Amino acid sequence: MDLPLDTEHPELQGASSALPLILAGAGHAHLVMMRRWRDQGFRPPVGTTLVNPGAHAWYSGMMPGLMAGRYRADQCAIALAPLCQTLGIKLLQDEVQALDAASNTLTLVSGTSLTFQCLSINTGSQPPAPVEDDGSVQIVPAKPFAALHHAWLQWRDRQAPARLGILGGGAAAVELALAMQASLPDTELHVFSAGELLTEHPFGLSQRARNVLAERHVTVHTQTRVTRIEHRHVLAEMRPVCQLDALVLASGSAPLAWYAGSGLELDSRGFFSVTASLQSMSHANVFVSGDSASLTGSKKSGVYSVRHGPVLADNIQAYLNARPLICYRPQKKALAILATADGGALAHVAGWTLGGRLVGRWKDWLDQRFMARHR
Repeated sequence: MDLPLDTEHPELQGASSALPLILAGAGHAHLVMMRRWRDQGFRPPVGTTLVNPGAHAWYSGMMPGLMAGRYRADQCAIALAPLCQTLGIKLLQDEVQALDAASNTLTLVSGTSLTFQCLSINTGSQPPAPVEDDGSVQIVPAKPFAALHHAWLQWRDRQAPARLGILGGGAAAVELALAMQASLPDTELHVFSAGELLTEHPFGLSQRARNVLAERHVTVHTQTRVTRIEHRHVLAEMRPVCQLDALVLASGSAPLAWYAGSGLELDSRGFFSVTASLQSMSHANVFVSGDSASLTGSKKSGVYSVRHGPVLADNIQAYLNARPLICYRPQKKALAILATADGGALAHVAGWTLGGRLVGRWKDWLDQRFMARHR
């Protein structure tokens, strides 16, 4: 099948037949995979193409530090062009609009259609929004990070919202609330959690986080499932909670809209069902990693996505060369470190909950080491 004439991406003009490999999204798993290929000296087939909305990949672990004013934007983003050039991969700044797995065709937002022999999906998830919204409150998803960064710059440099909410009760919500409090000191901050705060973490870590939020005058609303926004009021079911001017969605993971019509097998939530080799349950020529993937034991977290990378790197090579594939085995425990926006952090290690500047310096070292490896 020939590719159509493409005025949006002239570098594809004249191309024919299916591309050997398309990488959709520059999430953590694809970054680790490409770095592993670079370190191994492996070059993917000629014509391999990475499709990503922007020229940079944001590292989620450092975004709260950026919002708190502890990092510059360039320290938290990885330029994709140098890594792609090293591997001979074409970079298309575009976004997936649809996938037809039956015909091996990706349709991009620009209107470009690409056919592929092998596809790897690492496009992530999006935070779910309240079911009913009358548009009276500015709503900004925490992902994609570029959109959150843009909104935050507007708030910091022009006009900060008088009342800002963070929807979510996980680590991202806690870190973002503390970061926003540090950079927008005159803004009244609220956190809305459908259950208790940090329910997937040990009680000691949750308690420390609540104490820090209280010290910073951030109001936490637990057991508050926000279902409606009406006339600037946040409502939990039918109960008014408070008024807001803006709301950041750090509310977990929901599938992207195009997943549903892809033709790939999905789980009950709408994410791609994958095997232990990170292949689609229904289409062996499609690999899925990161938040896009549904696999028992693998949580939707950057810590798990990073661990997908080495397995993905080896298995795509093996698939392209008709060799046996290996299995991904989720780690039983994952280290959780929460930045507190003042140079410190909270962590739970070996049964102990720790906090302070020393833990913060440890987190900084881990984050900066990750960035250095991918530059």
